Amino acid sequence: MNIYFACSITGGRDFQPVYEAITAALLADQHEVPTAHLAGTDVKMLEAAVNPNEVYERDVAWIRACDALVAEVSTPSHGVGYEVAFALSLGKPVLCLYRQGQPVSKMITGNSSPNIRVAAYADASGAVKVVRNFLKPTDGRFVK
Repeated sequence: MNIYFACSITGGRDFQPVYEAITAALLADQHEVPTAHLAGTDVKMLEAAVNPNEVYERDVAWIRACDALVAEVSTPSHGVGYEVAFALSLGKPVLCLYRQGQPVSKMITGNSSPNIRVAAYADASGAVKVVRNFLKPTDGRFVK
């Protein structure tokens, strides 16, 4: 599957090791992850070389092409919120996961769309488990 992974870049990188664990697991499971580079420690440097319009056009195209969007939402991010809403507007399955105890926007936790799942995790291995469970098809659809 083609999975768009979304995470905070400019809002803070406190959960960067979790981002790496998630993208590593997705790649190990043979998924295509065009945004895997966002999990790296050098993402700010890599993305600084790309102008904002290019980032927008690139990321919107990747979301349109993805089978599902997985967003780590422990750190508030305008970009991640936009990506989640855009994917939902296209009818894509979306997983928003966050570290237990972190406050998450009610725009995420209160969303009643049938295509969104919101889940907490305790540690990086728990985050990977949540993602893998979400991507297991049930009757031809993703787990909700």
